[in-house]
Amino acid sequence: MALNPQYEEIGKGFVQQYYAMFDDPIQRPNLVNLYNNDQSFMTFEGLQLQGAIKIMEKLQSLTFQKINRVITAVDSQPMFDGGVLINVLGRLQCDEDPPHAFSQVFSLKPLGNSFFCQHDIFRLNIHDSA
Repeated sequence: MALNPQYEEIGKGFVQQYYAMFDDPIQRPNLVNLYNNDQSFMTFEGLQLQGAIKIMEKLQSLTFQKINRVITAVDSQPMFDGGVLINVLGRLQCDEDPPHAFSQVFSLKPLGNSFFCQHDIFRLNIHDSA
Protein backbone atom coordinates (compact mmCIF):
# COMPACT_ATOMS: atom_id res chain seq x y z
CA MET A 1 0.00 0.00 0.00
CA ALA A 2 1.26 3.50 -0.77
CA LEU A 3 1.60 6.55 1.42
CA ASN A 4 -1.68 8.45 1.74
CA PRO A 5 -1.17 11.94 0.24
CA GLN A 6 -4.12 13.30 2.27
CA TYR A 7 -2.53 12.46 5.63
CA GLU A 8 -2.62 16.09 6.88
CA GLU A 9 -6.35 16.53 6.17
CA ILE A 10 -7.14 13.09 7.59
CA GLY A 11 -5.18 13.85 10.76
CA LYS A 12 -6.81 17.23 11.36
CA GLY A 13 -10.28 15.89 10.55
CA PHE A 14 -9.87 12.94 12.90
CA VAL A 15 -8.69 15.17 15.75
CA GLN A 16 -11.67 17.52 15.31
CA GLN A 17 -14.12 14.61 15.23
CA TYR A 18 -12.50 12.77 18.16
CA TYR A 19 -12.43 15.71 20.57
CA ALA A 20 -15.92 16.92 19.56
CA MET A 21 -17.23 13.52 20.64
CA PHE A 22 -14.96 13.10 23.67
CA ASP A 23 -15.64 16.54 25.11
CA ASP A 24 -19.43 16.13 24.96
CA PRO A 25 -20.59 13.61 27.62
CA ILE A 26 -23.67 12.82 25.53
CA GLN A 27 -21.56 12.04 22.42
CA ARG A 28 -18.68 10.28 24.24
CA PRO A 29 -20.22 6.76 23.88
CA ASN A 30 -19.99 7.18 20.08
CA LEU A 31 -16.19 6.98 20.34
CA VAL A 32 -16.62 3.19 20.34
CA ASN A 33 -17.10 3.46 16.55
CA LEU A 34 -13.55 4.79 16.13
CA TYR A 35 -11.92 1.74 17.72
CA ASN A 36 -11.66 -1.90 16.61
CA ASN A 37 -13.02 -4.70 18.81
CA ASP A 38 -9.68 -6.54 18.87
CA GLN A 39 -6.97 -4.52 17.14
CA SER A 40 -7.14 -1.21 19.03
CA PHE A 41 -4.80 -0.37 21.88
CA MET A 42 -4.92 2.55 24.30
CA THR A 43 -2.43 3.66 26.91
CA PHE A 44 -4.18 6.11 29.24
CA GLU A 45 -1.84 7.63 31.81
CA GLY A 46 0.23 4.43 31.77
CA LEU A 47 -2.73 1.99 31.86
CA GLN A 48 -2.67 -0.35 28.84
CA LEU A 49 -6.02 -1.41 27.34
CA GLN A 50 -6.90 -3.55 24.33
CA GLY A 51 -10.14 -3.59 22.34
CA ALA A 52 -13.00 -1.15 21.90
CA ILE A 53 -14.97 -2.50 24.89
CA LYS A 54 -12.09 -2.09 27.40
CA ILE A 55 -11.20 1.33 25.97
CA MET A 56 -14.79 2.52 26.29
CA GLU A 57 -15.07 1.16 29.84
CA LYS A 58 -12.11 3.36 30.75
CA LEU A 59 -13.44 6.44 28.95
CA GLN A 60 -16.92 5.99 30.48
CA SER A 61 -15.37 5.67 33.97
CA LEU A 62 -13.95 9.21 33.82
CA THR A 63 -15.93 11.33 36.28
CA PHE A 64 -15.45 14.88 34.98
CA GLN A 65 -18.39 16.62 33.31
CA LYS A 66 -16.98 19.82 31.83
CA ILE A 67 -13.97 19.93 29.52
CA ASN A 68 -12.17 23.00 28.26
CA ARG A 69 -9.59 22.00 25.65
CA VAL A 70 -7.22 24.09 23.57
CA ILE A 71 -5.33 22.32 20.78
CA THR A 72 -1.97 23.99 20.14
CA ALA A 73 -0.49 21.61 17.54
CA VAL A 74 -1.55 18.69 15.34
CA ASP A 75 1.30 16.96 13.50
CA SER A 76 0.54 14.12 11.10
CA GLN A 77 2.70 11.71 9.12
CA PRO A 78 1.77 9.15 6.45
CA MET A 79 2.50 5.52 7.28
CA PHE A 80 3.65 2.91 4.79
CA ASP A 81 0.46 0.84 5.23
CA GLY A 82 -1.70 3.80 4.13
CA GLY A 83 -2.40 4.80 7.73
CA VAL A 84 -1.81 8.10 9.47
CA LEU A 85 0.22 8.86 12.61
CA ILE A 86 -1.06 11.89 14.57
CA ASN A 87 0.53 13.76 17.47
CA VAL A 88 -1.61 16.28 19.39
CA LEU A 89 -0.41 18.87 21.91
CA GLY A 90 -2.69 21.08 23.92
CA ARG A 91 -4.08 22.25 27.25
CA LEU A 92 -6.89 20.52 29.08
CA GLN A 93 -9.07 21.67 31.97
CA CYS A 94 -11.59 19.28 33.52
CA ASP A 95 -14.37 20.67 35.72
CA GLU A 96 -12.75 23.19 38.10
CA ASP A 97 -9.27 21.65 38.07
CA PRO A 98 -6.36 23.83 36.92
CA PRO A 99 -5.50 23.48 33.22
CA HIS A 100 -2.68 21.08 32.31
CA ALA A 101 -0.71 20.47 29.16
CA PHE A 102 -1.44 17.14 27.48
CA SER A 103 -0.20 15.06 24.60
CA GLN A 104 -2.02 12.37 22.65
CA VAL A 105 -0.80 10.15 19.83
CA PHE A 106 -3.15 8.34 17.45
CA SER A 107 -2.30 5.75 14.82
CA LEU A 108 -5.05 5.35 12.25
CA LYS A 109 -5.20 2.08 10.35
CA PRO A 110 -6.96 1.85 6.96
CA LEU A 111 -10.11 -0.29 6.87
CA GLY A 112 -11.89 -0.31 3.52
CA ASN A 113 -12.64 3.31 2.60
CA SER A 114 -12.18 4.50 6.19
CA PHE A 115 -9.87 4.18 9.20
CA PHE A 116 -9.98 2.95 12.75
CA CYS A 117 -7.84 4.08 15.67
CA GLN A 118 -5.35 1.26 16.16
CA HIS A 119 -3.18 3.01 18.77
CA ASP A 120 -4.06 5.81 21.19
CA ILE A 121 -1.64 7.10 23.83
CA PHE A 122 -2.79 9.84 26.21
CA ARG A 123 -0.71 11.56 28.88
CA LEU A 124 -1.09 14.71 30.93
CA ASN A 125 2.22 16.55 30.84
CA ILE A 126 2.67 16.74 34.58
CA HIS A 127 6.20 16.27 35.81
CA ASP A 128 7.30 15.42 39.32
CA SER A 129 10.01 18.02 39.77
CA ALA A 130 10.53 17.48 43.50
